[in-house]
Amino acid sequence: MTRQAALSPVTRETLQERVYAELKRSLMHGMFDAGEMLRIQDIAARLQTSTMPVREALGRLVSEQALEALPSRSMRVPLIDRERLEDLARARCLIEGQLVSLALPRLSAKDFGQLRSLTHACEAAFESDESVRAHRSSELNHAFHFYIYRAADSAVLIPIVESLWLQSGPYVRAAARIHDQSRDLSATHFHWALIEALERGDQAAALEALTEDITRSFNLIRARLDAPETKAAGYG
Repeated sequence: MTRQAALSPVTRETLQERVYAELKRSLMHGMFDAGEMLRIQDIAARLQTSTMPVREALGRLVSEQALEALPSRSMRVPLIDRERLEDLARARCLIEGQLVSLALPRLSAKDFGQLRSLTHACEAAFESDESVRAHRSSELNHAFHFYIYRAADSAVLIPIVESLWLQSGPYVRAAARIHDQSRDLSATHFHWALIEALERGDQAAALEALTEDITRSFNLIRARLDAPETKAAGYG
C-alpha cells in the first residue's frame, strides 16, 4: 500500500469543523442576540461555503443546547428566561469554582503576570472603538478565565465549562449592553480581585471574586427581566 492510498479524504470533515468552530466562537462571545434566527442559506453565504457543513454544524449546536431548532427548519438563539438564567449561573459558579480551587496551588508568578497582562488588554478593549469592543473584550475575558481553568488540568471539567459558556452567549451580549448603560464598577473589577486572591493563596476570597464576576452579568439581566420594554428584545 502506498502512502497516498493510506490517507483518507478529510476536506469535508475539516470544513465542517471549521464552520462549527466559527459558529461556536461567535455564539460563545455573544455575537448573536437572544431570539435571533439563524438560517442555513444565510450562514452558508456569509461563510462562503455550501449548506451541508452549515446544516451539520447547526445540528451539533442544537444538541449542545446553544441553539433551538424550529419547525421552519431555522435555528434560533434561545430566548432569555429566568429559569435558564438561574440554572446557568448556578452551574457556572459550581464548576468554575471547582476549577479555580484546583488551579490555585498550580499557578506561579509567571502566570499571575500573564493574567495581569490579559486584564490590562481587556481594559483597553473596553475603551476601544464600539465596532470591535464587544468582540475583543469577550475574547480577552474568555482568555483570562480559561488561562486559570486550564491550570487545573482537568480533562473532564473543561469541556463542561466550554458548554456552559456556549449556552451563556446571549446573556453575555445582553449584560454587556446593560453594563454600558449602568457604568457602575469597571468591567475588570473582579478580575483584579481574583488575581490578588490567587496570589495570596486565599481560596475563599478567590471563589468570592469569581462568583461575583460570574453572577454580575446574570444580576444585570435579572433586574431587567420584568421590564415590559425588554420583552420584545429576546427576553422570555
